[in-house]
Amino acid sequence: MPAAGLGQRMGGVRKPFLELAGEPVLLHSLRPFLAHPQVTAVAVALGASDHQKPPGWLLELDPRVELVVGGASRSESVWTALQALPPSLDLVAVHDAARPLVDRSTIDRCLEAVGPARGSVAGWPAVDTLKAVDGHEIVTETVPRSKIWHAQTPQVFPRDLLFRAYESAMGVGISDTDDAALVERVGGEVRMVLGSQENLKVTRPEDLPLAEHFLRQRGG
Repeated sequence: MPAAGLGQRMGGVRKPFLELAGEPVLLHSLRPFLAHPQVTAVAVALGASDHQKPPGWLLELDPRVELVVGGASRSESVWTALQALPPSLDLVAVHDAARPLVDRSTIDRCLEAVGPARGSVAGWPAVDTLKAVDGHEIVTETVPRSKIWHAQTPQVFPRDLLFRAYESAMGVGISDTDDAALVERVGGEVRMVLGSQENLKVTRPEDLPLAEHFLRQRGG
């Protein structure tokens, strides 16, 4: 779980530690995985200052949680966390620390869709009309939305496939905001899995009240 971002679109506030319904966003994001019976180890990549002095609730949360120092980019943080996990794991799920509303059924669907050389990505089919534009924002193409999905997390992969993808990318300095893109780069197959419209990423200040609205609807 990469949690080392600077939160530039949130005014420089670190999103994982923002309060959501009285608890940190990161705690909401971790809880469904810690409650899942197949999860045996969790690596959380923190910023250097947070790793040096992590909050007490995170230190005491669960013995399966290991805290590591993240990198300058999301890819570097995931790579560091991936190396901290036991090499005996069959599968690895990568989940954004700023997605506090992931549910058990989404995690299960992602796990079920993984194959020996295939990963899975939670997402949601596009419903808006999509336009491609040029450098002057003139429309050049209307993109068929039937083939477009919005990618979310978790993204789940065979551990060896994900490790090979990251090792290859880091070796040549390639970084990406999407784990599946790095897996695709080394020839891995990726299957889209239906996620949830509520599985939003807390990115801007207006996302917090929306996330709280969804939590209230769930009774949380």
